[in-house]
Amino acid sequence: MKPLGTPIINAPASALLWIGRQGTKAVAALVIIGIVVPPIGAMFKPYLTEAVFALLCLAFLQMDVTAAKNYIRRPAVVLAATLWTSVGIPCLFGVICLAFGVNKQAPELFLALMLQAVASPMMASPALATLMGLDATLVLVTLIASTALIPLTAPLFALAFVGTALSVSPLALGVRLFAVIAGAALAGFTIRRIAGPAAIERHNEKINGINILVLFVFVAVIMENVGVRFLGSPATTIAIAALSFLVFFTVLLLTALLFLPANRERSLALGFMASQRNMGLMLAVTGGVLPDLTWLYFALSQFPIYLSPHLLQPLTKWVLGGSGRSK
Repeated sequence: MKPLGTPIINAPASALLWIGRQGTKAVAALVIIGIVVPPIGAMFKPYLTEAVFALLCLAFLQMDVTAAKNYIRRPAVVLAATLWTSVGIPCLFGVICLAFGVNKQAPELFLALMLQAVASPMMASPALATLMGLDATLVLVTLIASTALIPLTAPLFALAFVGTALSVSPLALGVRLFAVIAGAALAGFTIRRIAGPAAIERHNEKINGINILVLFVFVAVIMENVGVRFLGSPATTIAIAALSFLVFFTVLLLTALLFLPANRERSLALGFMASQRNMGLMLAVTGGVLPDLTWLYFALSQFPIYLSPHLLQPLTKWVLGGSGRSK
C-alpha cells in the first residue's frame, strides 16, 4: 500500500515530466503568456541573469561528453561554424545594411541589426536544440568557442559599423562571459558526475521540463512591454516583427546551406544556433541605454527564436528521419 502523501510528493515530478513532453509547443506558448501577462515579466526581471546561467548549466548537464571530445579531436566543423557566426554574419549584416542605406534611413533599426549580428549565439540555444532533437553537443561546443571570441569581435565590428555611439569594454565583457561559462560548466558537470549519465538520460524529459520553466523567466522579461507597444503603433510593430522573422530565417537558411556537406542534421543544428543571437547580452553590456525602436526590435526578434522550434518541427522530423534518428 502506497503512503497517503505519495501523490503529493510525486506531483512536481509529474508536472515537470508533462511540461518536458510538450516540447516545442510549450516553448511557443511561453511567448504568448509573456505578452498577455506583462506583470510576470516585471516580477522575473531581477532574475534574468540567473535564468541565463541556469539554462547554460542545464546544457552542460545534458551534454554528451563523448561526442564533445570527438568534436574537439576533429574541430573542423566547430572552427568553421565559429568563424561564420563570429565574423561572417557581422560582415554580412554590415555590408547589406550599408548597401541599402539602412544606417542613414533608419539609424535606430541599423543599431539593432548590428547589435544582433555581433552578438554570440544565445546561451539557450543548446536547450532549444535538445527540445528539437538536434545535435545539442555541436551547438554547445560551437557556442562556447564563439562566445570566447566576443570580447574581441563585438567591439571591433560595433566600432567599424556603428561607430563610437556604442561603448563596450572588452575586458569587462570577457571577464563576465568567462565567469558565466566557467561557473555553469563547473555546476553542470559536477551534477552530471554525481548523478551519472544513466540517471541524466533516464530523467531527460523532466530536465527538459526544467529547461522550459527557466526559459519562461527569460521570455517573460523580454516580452513585458510588447503588448503595449503594439496597441500604440500596430503598423510599426507588425513591420518590425516581419523583419525579425526575415532576418532569422535568412541566417538559418544560409548557415544550413553553407554547412550542408557536414550532413543535414548538423547543418540544421548550426543554422538554428546561428540564427539565435544573444541580444540579452548586448542589452546588458550597453546598460540598456538604447533607442526605443532598437528595444522594440530586440523584443520582437524573440518571436522567431521561440516560435521556430514548433514551426520547424516538420523539417526537423524529416532531417532526423533522413539521418537515421528519431525523436
